[in-house]
Order: sequence, then C-alpha cells, then structure tokens
Amino acid sequence: MIKRHTMQSEFSLIANTIINRRKFVVGGATFSTMTLLTGLTSLISTAKEDKPHHRSFQFEDVPANTNDTVLVPKGFHWHVVASWGDPLWSNGSEFNRQTRGSAESQKLAFGDNNDGMELFSKDAHTILAVNNEYTNIEIMYGNRTSKGPETFDDLAKGKAAVGVSIMEILRQSNRWFIVKDSEFNRRITADTPTQITGPARGHDLVKTNIDPRGTTPLGTWANCGSGRTPWGTYLTCEENFNHYFASSNPGYVPTKEMRRYGIQTNRLHQREKYGWENHDERFDISKHPNEANRFGYLVEINPLDPSSSPKKHSALGRFKHENAAVVLNLDNHLVVYMGDDERGEFIYRFVSSKPYNSKQKNTDLLESGRLYVAKFLDNMRGQWIELTSETTGMRSQAEICIHTRLAGSSVGATTMDRPEWISVDPNTSDVYCCLTNNKDRGKEPNAGGDATPIDGPNPRRGNKYGQIIRWTPDGNDHRNLNFSWDLFLLAGNPTVHSDLNAGSANMNKDNLFNCPDGLAFDTAGNLWIQTDGNYKNEGDFSGMGNNQMLVANTETGEIKRFLVGPKECEVTGITWSTDKTTLFVGIQHPGERGNSHFPDGGNSVPRSSVIAIERDDGQAFG
Repeated sequence: MIKRHTMQSEFSLIANTIINRRKFVVGGATFSTMTLLTGLTSLISTAKEDKPHHRSFQFEDVPANTNDTVLVPKGFHWHVVASWGDPLWSNGSEFNRQTRGSAESQKLAFGDNNDGMELFSKDAHTILAVNNEYTNIEIMYGNRTSKGPETFDDLAKGKAAVGVSIMEILRQSNRWFIVKDSEFNRRITADTPTQITGPARGHDLVKTNIDPRGTTPLGTWANCGSGRTPWGTYLTCEENFNHYFASSNPGYVPTKEMRRYGIQTNRLHQREKYGWENHDERFDISKHPNEANRFGYLVEINPLDPSSSPKKHSALGRFKHENAAVVLNLDNHLVVYMGDDERGEFIYRFVSSKPYNSKQKNTDLLESGRLYVAKFLDNMRGQWIELTSETTGMRSQAEICIHTRLAGSSVGATTMDRPEWISVDPNTSDVYCCLTNNKDRGKEPNAGGDATPIDGPNPRRGNKYGQIIRWTPDGNDHRNLNFSWDLFLLAGNPTVHSDLNAGSANMNKDNLFNCPDGLAFDTAGNLWIQTDGNYKNEGDFSGMGNNQMLVANTETGEIKRFLVGPKECEVTGITWSTDKTTLFVGIQHPGERGNSHFPDGGNSVPRSSVIAIERDDGQAFG
C-alpha cells in the first residue's frame, strides 16, 4: 500500500464528517478514528459489511496505452457496428470522406458523437437507441476553409447529426450490422416535433412565436446519457443545450436565469460555434428568449413505435441532465436519480405520483410526481429536500421545473463535483454516482454564486481526478427522505502523489484513471466505469494513457481495466445484448484534437462509433 502524507488542513475537514459514521470495513479490517486522521484508506469504504451474492467477472486486465485503436483483454474481440455517417436506409449515401456528407445524407444516417444507448427487442427484432450528443465542428466541416459551417446546408447537416439514432441491428456471420430500411429505423434531430409534459406545459416561459401554446418544442440535442423505463421506452437526457444559442444583438443582456444555465450572447470557443442562430432565428435569444427554456429536459421516446412523438418531461426538472437511473421502488413507485453535469451543481431525484402497474401502459407515469434535490451532511448522512413553492419561495411548480437550478440553490443543496452518470446496484439498494472533476472546488462558486467548499463528498481542492460517491436509502426504500453515504473511490495517481491526489487504496499503478463519467451495473452486480478525462499521459496523468473502461467489484473494491479506447476519445455508452453475449460500447469524438483516424485507419476522417465486444468462446459476460 502506498503511504500517504497526512494533509492536516484537508483531513481535519474530512474526519469531522465521518467520526459519527457506522464503522468502516476496508479489506476486512475495522479502522478507528485515529486511523481516519492518518490515511485516506479509511475515508473510502471499499467493502460492504453485509455482502450480497456477487458473481465476479474474471479477465486479464489490459495495460494503459496511447494507441489509436481499441484494446480489450485476451479472450475477447471487438468490431464496429455503426459509425457517424453510416446510412440507415438504402437510399442514403455511404459516408464521403471528402465532403463529410450533406444535410440530405446526414438525415438518412447514423448521427455524430454517440453517447448513451439502450437495447430493445420486439419479437425477433433487436433495436438499438443511441444518443448523438453533438458534432465535432472542425471534423464535420473539415472540408471547409474556415473549418466551420459556411452555408445553410452546413447548418442543416449539423442539426441532422445530433439527437437520437434508432436502428435495428442484426447479428450474422459473427458480426452485428445495421438493418437498412427496417421499420424501426428512425432519426430524431434538432428539428423533430416533440411534446412537453408536466408542470411546464403551456406555461408562459415556454411559449414562443413559433409555438404560442407552449406545448410542442422542435427538436432535441446535446443528448448525453440514457435510461430506460419498465414499460420499454428510451430516456435520453438533454445536457449542454446552451451551447447552441447566441444573439444577433451584441448589446443584449441575458437574464440571471439564462446566465445560470450558461446561455450567452456569443460562443467563446471554435468547438462551440455551431452558428445555428445565423440560419434559424429561434436560436437567437435576443429575438426568442423563451426558446432556451424548452430544452434541458429528460426526453422519453418509444423506440418500437416510429410514429410516436418524443415527450419532454418537465416534472423531472430542467438542468444539464447527464443520465437517468430508473428504480422500481418496493411500493412500485418509480424513482429516477439524475445528475446535473456542471461544476458545483446538484443531484436530483424524481418520485412518480402513481405506482407502476405492469398491466397498464404507464405512458403518463413521468408526467407527474415530486422533485427533490440532495443535501449531503457532514455526519455521512444525507437528506432529500422536496422542491415546492413552500421550500423554494418560487411562485409555481412550473417555474421550479423550468428554473430547477435556482430552486436547488434556494434550499441549500450540496454543490457537487460535476455529477455524471448514476447507476443502482441490481442486487442491493446502493446508488453510485460519478463526480468527474471540478477545477473550481474550493476556489470559485458555481454559476449561481453558491459556495463550493472542500467537504466530505468533494474532498479535494481543484479536483482534477474525480470520485464516485455511493449512498444507501434508509430502509432500502428509495422514497425515504434520508440516506447514508460514503465514497466508493477517489481516482488519483499514487505513482505521482502521496497526498489526497494519490487517490483511494483501490487505486494502483495497474488501474490508473481519471475523470470517471459513464457508469453501469450488469445483472451480475459488476460496476462498469467509463472515463472522459485527461489523456496527455504525462505529469499528473502519467501512466493513465487514453480514456478507458474499467470493471469494479463493489464488495472488495477491486478495480481492473477492461478496455482502452483510441486517441483523444471518450469511452461512453454501454448496453448488452438480450442474451448477454455482446457488450455494446460507445467511442465518442476520437481525434477531437486532430490526432486520430479511428476506426478506418490510414488518413481517414475520425468517426465516433458504436462497437460490439464478445468473448472468443461465445459465452455470456459476467
């Protein structure tokens, strides 16, 4: 075990939060309060006292590397299922490396920068629903002198590349393929009509000249993580929607609500200059200030019914949704855990008003319920605070659901280090959440002016590595207002640091990583961790290589590296085939800085892709 120097200024803060916690069990040993003050290992609970049955997933872990390909363990192999620009219909065009496609070809093709995804089946059909989060501007428009959109067709191509791709896939000749012209194939883009449900529906804040009733927003984009409902629908989460709005009037002053959501009069970075406001007036906030209020929601889509309309469920709040961890509670009420992925923002949960009934369609279950925000207390306890007019001082539930961040601030929710994916252990009631990083922790407040102090859940100043927090609802009841929490791990680099930045005891030279992002349990209880962090492989990040995917045993705390992605990618999105013999994984934005040619190699244009991973022996995972 790497010895850590005691950081008294930081450790005193941390120790005060855990002295009253139930005993810690780490590697089978009980640690005293004195131990808490002299080593980080006691802050992190890497074993559970009451161990459920856990089927460990065995494989030979892969080394970190900076190669421009995917590396998986011995005994496994992978292949590409779909890449940006691959046609979903036979009248579409194959991807053109010179032009990078047109608006027309993109409307008929798999979108860009795939993220969260879920697999569905109907009869003998296998349907994959995949988020297309955003576009790499300099890659998509790499054929243009400006390396950006220059024409109306360029704009339309970008709008058609985001949203959601729904496609039937088929396995034959030991590979998965897109089934062109399938009745299930569908593209949902920035121009697709949707419905808004819940308290915000028809409210003045979501009414526009285009939609004076405030009920039918056009499009969805910035679709990050995903989720699924017990009745078989897909949940896609609108995250960085603010990047697409700007102003033709440089003197326009955004409201405080706009500023809280990062909506500005212009984009500061080339990679955010989508230019939609130049060709589509609804993205001009000086002309249509309410348009942005129609985005930032959890969106429900029925992947088995191409004629259905996507629903934006305002009852679950408006913020930068990362993913949706759906739990069917003991009393059959639906509970949805959600993170707001921005520095110093909050963790939320939604509890449906009505219980789930397997004999009914449950199509309105996400339209009404109670919305809560998390407060993590210093004694390793926590509570859910309901967001109502009484608790927030806001005038209506509609305003709470539209300006949810302001509601969270008003009740003193705990500012977190960028809450990313959340996942619930299928064998226990434990909930895990990636807190990926926060350069402002202990330095700057969040966008609403809330302090970001160094505290138990967020114990490091200028957090560069990230951590995974875990909580357990009292009585294993996900509707309970109270819970206990601990940290499952602190990512770090013990080969470079000997303080808190070394990470927790389950970090070692063979499994180094930073910035946990994607998170999912398999049915056997293995926790899969995907990263979107610093890949320069030097200094604080030496030995970490490209972004990767790891597998954790939540009982022992053991973490092993299963996959390393190509250069400059994020590894994100994960789902399994019905028989569990195939693991589908997303490779997003390879070569985002111009240094990858994945997946085609040579001098080809890098393309985000969904890959399939299988065992050489054809057996199931887990």
